[in-house]
Amino acid sequence: MILSFEPIIDKNCRILVLGTMPSVKSLENQQYYGNKQNQFWKIIYGLFNKDVEEDYENRKIFLLNHHIAIWDVLRSCDREGSSDSKIITPVPNDFETFFNQYPDIKAVFFNGSKAEELFRKLVIGKMNLKEGLLFYRLPSTSPAKAIRFKDKLDQWKVILPYFGLIDNSQ
Repeated sequence: MILSFEPIIDKNCRILVLGTMPSVKSLENQQYYGNKQNQFWKIIYGLFNKDVEEDYENRKIFLLNHHIAIWDVLRSCDREGSSDSKIITPVPNDFETFFNQYPDIKAVFFNGSKAEELFRKLVIGKMNLKEGLLFYRLPSTSPAKAIRFKDKLDQWKVILPYFGLIDNSQ
């Protein structure tokens, strides 16, 4: 059985990016998106025209400074390797408690179609989601998702208008 990480979040976060389950490399490194071939960090920093910092603790601070939380849909599962298609016995994280603890989350962005699929299958309909919470699927940052980086970054820019909401609410 594979266990996911605790979320990276604080009370100021307004955006939640949801992955599926950490990869084998991420689990080994004990870091979200710990596989250097995964483009998550490059995309997040690219949204702000910044170079990716090497230090993981600084990356977490960068997320929180930009009011971005990250977590995974699944709390646990069985899986051979890192492929989402190999997931069996998925158990979701406790999103009811999560959204009650962090009521200022305005939008959820799925890092790939499998994260969205599992969330819709295992979470939606089994809890009361707050009204007005927005959901949007983005292309996966996984190296298995073969899209040119620039095209992937352009699609992730859909997040940017939500920062305007953040600035107006402070």
